Parts: sequence; C-alpha cells; structure tokens
Amino acid sequence: MSKGSEIDVKNFKPAIVYTIYIAATPEQVWKALTTAEFSRNYFSGFAIEADLKVGGAFIARAPDGSEHISGEVIECDPPKKLTVTWNVNWPALVEKLGPTLVTYEIEEAGDVVKLTMLQSHDRDISDDILSGGRAGWPAILSSLKSLLETGHALAIKLQPPERMLAALKEMGIGTP
Repeated sequence: MSKGSEIDVKNFKPAIVYTIYIAATPEQVWKALTTAEFSRNYFSGFAIEADLKVGGAFIARAPDGSEHISGEVIECDPPKKLTVTWNVNWPALVEKLGPTLVTYEIEEAGDVVKLTMLQSHDRDISDDILSGGRAGWPAILSSLKSLLETGHALAIKLQPPERMLAALKEMGIGTP
C-alpha cells in the first residue's frame, strides 16, 4: 500500500458517502472500477483509464474521447482501496471549488462485497453543488452492481441537476 504526497488527505472531509453490497469478488469490483472495458457499460459510456500506482494518472473519458475527469492516484491498495483526485474539467471548477477526492473501499462481507464510495473535499461545498454527486453516485454504482450481478448495466439517463448548474453558473464556473 502506498500513499501519495501531493495532497494532504487529512484536510479532506467526506461530503458524500454511499455504500452498496454487490454479489461479486473484491477483484471483480476492483476491475469494474478501474478499467475502461467495464466502466463504459455502467458509467454512461465514460471510460476509466487508471495507471494504478501512486502518482499515476486517473482519467474518465467522455464517449466522445475528451477528458471529462482528470486526476491522480493518491492511494492504491488493490483490491481493497483506491483514492484518486476526481476533477471535472469544466472551466474554473477546480480553481473555485478545489480538488475532489474519491475513495473506493472494497471489503469482503461474507459471500458479497461491501463497496463504500466517499467523495471528499478540503472545504465546505454547498448542497446545491453536491446535489450532482448525490444524484449521480447512486445511479452509477447501482448500474455497476447490476452489471456485475446480471451482466447488464442499468440504462439510467444522468443529467446534472438544475440547482447544481445554477449554483456553478453563479460562481462563474462554466459547464457544457
């Protein structure tokens, strides 16, 4: 297990915590979270590309191939824990809201896996802005669960909540 030194994770507090149980192995969940092959299916066409070492690149490519999310691997302990910076590439977002940390904790729970996702920030973020993650994470991880358990992802149409878009606009943060 290694830890990145660029970001002081002690300054980050979870703003969103989501736990789900999946009938799969820790290795299957790890692969689903870290490879384009799986993520394209459950994450609305977004492809995760991860260089799974501390300091390695973490990217989520939109279906058009653009980098929607760019980040860095902060902590990597396969198949138990992955922490990455999760920075949405919208104009001025990171500059005004700071970096986002996403941590996946994968634990065996009998014959299933307990997956906990934490979205953490080093400053207070408004509920309006957090509404995007609060709507998105359950849909993404429920689709991941369905894919691993049945072989079929859920077809959930994800759109940023209007209240989130309005709050970002008010802060001068551009959105697509």
